[in-house]
Amino acid sequence: MIQYTPPMESIAQLKALIRDVPDFPKPGIVFKDFTPLIRDPAGLALAVELMVNPFRNRLPMGGVDLVIGAESRGFIFGIALAQALSAGFVPVRKPGKLPWKHTSISYELEYGHDTLEIHADAIEPGQRVLLVDDLLATGGTMKACCELAAGMRATIVGITVLIELVSLKGRRAVEPFGHVHSVLQY
Repeated sequence: MIQYTPPMESIAQLKALIRDVPDFPKPGIVFKDFTPLIRDPAGLALAVELMVNPFRNRLPMGGVDLVIGAESRGFIFGIALAQALSAGFVPVRKPGKLPWKHTSISYELEYGHDTLEIHADAIEPGQRVLLVDDLLATGGTMKACCELAAGMRATIVGITVLIELVSLKGRRAVEPFGHVHSVLQY
């Protein structure tokens, strides 16, 4: 499908803006904090460009109709990517946040389960969608978002994330849905 490798100097510039926070949210976890990156105008612009680049004017049979992002960090990049692609944005929310008829999916997390919801009329069958989030770890949240979109008969053109934690193998969970692009791998 789409092959894109960002320039190494761009990757180094973004990685310099990611802060490691040890033992957050639990002991033994090193949290990848991207808030310094989104605070930096050049860093934010570069991150958005590198996330969207594989999907801009490179897709066979048209572009992207909708960008789908999960609450809450998927909203940060999702709206920016939607604007860059001249596409609409669809939020996927936690239970009780959507004011209209919705469809939901429950999924397993490493230590429990969660539920996500989307408006029932958010996607028309056949619309081309790009799914976005800040981070791909085990893939549970992104897989749930893909299942919601697929259940609404969307055409998933790809998945893009800023950060992928490669050792957690989340890519395996979502690759069946479409091309997975991550800008930074740890």
